[in-house]
Amino acid sequence: MLKDVESPWPLAEIVYQHHERMDGSGYPRNLKGDEILMEARMMAVADVVESMASNRPYRAALGIDAGLKEIEDNRGALYDADVVDVCLRLFREKGFQLQS
Repeated sequence: MLKDVESPWPLAEIVYQHHERMDGSGYPRNLKGDEILMEARMMAVADVVESMASNRPYRAALGIDAGLKEIEDNRGALYDADVVDVCLRLFREKGFQLQS
C-alpha cells in the first residue's frame, strides 16, 4: 500500500520494520541494531506505548504507565535506547499526553 507513495522517506520499509527489535528478536526479518532504520525504531517505541495505553478489541487499556514501563524495562535490549530516552522525557518531563 505504501510502496508507491511518493515521499522523501522509505515509508513502506519503515512500516515493514517497526516490529523488529534491537536484539534481533523481532519480525519479519530478525533485523538487529543498526540494520533497523531509525524511523522504524521510533515507530516501534511509539507503537508499543500507544497500543498498551489504548483499548483494544481483545483487552482493556493497560495505561500509559504500563507502556512507559515496558519501553524503560527493555531500553537498549528491544528498543533503541536513545528513542526510549526521548519518549520518556516527552511524557515525564514535558507533559506530553496521548489524545483520547
